[in-house]
Amino acid sequence: MSSPAQKPLVYIISAPSGSGKSTLVNELLKAVRDLDFSISYTTRAPRGSEMNGRQYYFVSRPEFEKMIRDGEFLEQAEVFGNYYGTARRFLREAEQNGRDLLLDIDVQGAAQIQQNVPDATSIFILPPNRNTLEERLRKRSEDREEVIQRRLVTASREIENYDRYNYILVNDLLEESSEILQAIVRSERLLRSGRPLSSEEARTVALADRCRLASVRDRLQPILASFSAPAIPGGNSPP
Repeated sequence: MSSPAQKPLVYIISAPSGSGKSTLVNELLKAVRDLDFSISYTTRAPRGSEMNGRQYYFVSRPEFEKMIRDGEFLEQAEVFGNYYGTARRFLREAEQNGRDLLLDIDVQGAAQIQQNVPDATSIFILPPNRNTLEERLRKRSEDREEVIQRRLVTASREIENYDRYNYILVNDLLEESSEILQAIVRSERLLRSGRPLSSEEARTVALADRCRLASVRDRLQPILASFSAPAIPGGNSPP
């Protein structure tokens, strides 16, 4: 847990659309105390039951561009014709309140945050393979076919940036993935504390360490291969 005298720990979470990131983030926020979630600003229109200030802050393009000119963003990017951005005020507020800050942002935004907040902890969430991601996108039933295909192409490009992240979490089994994500957040707090760890705390750190980039490179190869080759309709992902 951060205190007002400390800079907040900043956690970056990125993932291709359909990887289950939102579900994992929601579970994380319920389970871990003193963790603020930064709600992004966007110029896209609300979808379905989305509400302003809950999923996003929905603003007009001129409003967003004024915020850019005024230097109000830690990061911002244009994706599929719409702006998305993280306001600096969330970092200030987290510091004032003695809390840590979680940022749910794409690869472009993560690169900007890593420049502006170089000690941020970055986590990339991967689907088990391309076929699984495509199935998840179709089950959401909110996108047209051309949008699904575009998201798959975008996912292939985003996944190429996996090695810019500190941790890689493969979201195969939700309950297990949720436990690991919580362990990563708690582990970073424990390591920052600098104090001797209890046996339970040491197990938390060990669980998180299993997902450090250096520990998972070999396990990632089949997943990366499934995105570099065309999907086989009705078939299995490449081994």
